[in-house]
Amino acid sequence: MSTQWLDWAKRIQALAQSGLAFSKDIYDIERYEEFRKISVEIMSEHTDLEIHKIESLFTNETGYQTPKVDVRGVVFKNDQILMVKENIDDKWALPGGFCDIGLSPSENIVKEIKEESGFDVIPVRLIALLDKNKHPHPPEPYHYYKIFILCEIIGGEPAIGPETNQVEFFTENNLPSLSLNRNTESQLATMFEFLEDPEKGTVFD
Repeated sequence: MSTQWLDWAKRIQALAQSGLAFSKDIYDIERYEEFRKISVEIMSEHTDLEIHKIESLFTNETGYQTPKVDVRGVVFKNDQILMVKENIDDKWALPGGFCDIGLSPSENIVKEIKEESGFDVIPVRLIALLDKNKHPHPPEPYHYYKIFILCEIIGGEPAIGPETNQVEFFTENNLPSLSLNRNTESQLATMFEFLEDPEKGTVFD
């Protein structure tokens, strides 16, 4: 199924939000508000979400719109990769989540891995910076960049967190059912390439 409508709605929303952030003219503001209303109507027409929920989703955003940032930790033990089972969909993902304001990407991933898996880690290197739109994730109303940081365990022990209910290590040939909003099979395959070739260059886009 084509998601061109979603691309249009997101672009209209982004233009409207940026216009509202910088415009001073009352008539321009009215026009940008109308553009945002149109983007909401497009989303409502093609999804099961009610208009007021979409309005809340979009109108909570202010300022010049930029992609949101998601950070994921890549932790290997022998030939296995660390994954956590998400409460939200009962499927598996690399530990991580949205970057918090005030923390760097590496500080974020240390915090996320501890909270979701129980392990203490140190960041080693940035291995991938991906545009979610260029990978086979389910369609979403926002545009995301995904940061993957290779980390090493220095302590701790497996422990679930508020958002997770299982912690396990998996081989590449025995991956669990993936939380596709968070990571895809092709992305996991790329992560294992760094296990096989520690000199592999950073992947982007």
